[in-house]
Amino acid sequence: MNGQRMMIFSGGELGEWALDYLSPDDVIIGVDRGAFFLIENQVTPTIAIGDFDSVTAQQRQFIEQKSGKIWACDPVMKDLTDTEMAFHWALEQNPQEIILFGVLGSRFDHSLANIHLLLKGLQKQVRCRIIGKHNEVTLIDHMTEVQKDRYTHVSLLPLSMSVTGITLEGFQYPLTDATLQIGDSLGISNVLLGEKGKIQIKTGYLLVIQSRD
Repeated sequence: MNGQRMMIFSGGELGEWALDYLSPDDVIIGVDRGAFFLIENQVTPTIAIGDFDSVTAQQRQFIEQKSGKIWACDPVMKDLTDTEMAFHWALEQNPQEIILFGVLGSRFDHSLANIHLLLKGLQKQVRCRIIGKHNEVTLIDHMTEVQKDRYTHVSLLPLSMSVTGITLEGFQYPLTDATLQIGDSLGISNVLLGEKGKIQIKTGYLLVIQSRD
């Protein structure tokens, strides 16, 4: 599985839009109810992971029958969320990229914990993204380019106490060698002037959030 994309589907905000990102060579990881979503849409998970406390007994049986592999755990005696378990498994496969779907939703605690997973990927030098219906989230410690695609706004938020040397090219509101402290809102709701823009930083961890209403 070295060098492949790992596509993690958890049980949060999902829809047919998420299936459009799949390619034949992807490793597909279904997490709890996310595995059932995949199978309902005629997609076979490479592996299904979780405690499966968000599905019925009949749905779990369906997941076990239709998935390539199953990694089940006790719903109480565990230290990690199902999504973090799946993320660790994906990292161990030495992937080219990890993309997470269904990890944003009504549970803000889970959404925030899932955003923090991006740091684990960055520290392993694996490109990671969270893609939702209205948002795409990445974390950088050096440089990235963003495409306008289907998004109208780009927001920048520190994940570390401060981020220094922020320089933007191709944005309506440019920055040059700027610093953002955690809690600052200066980086919210920027707009690309063209089809792409460039973001560079010198130190720290910066969340790059592309969004649309």
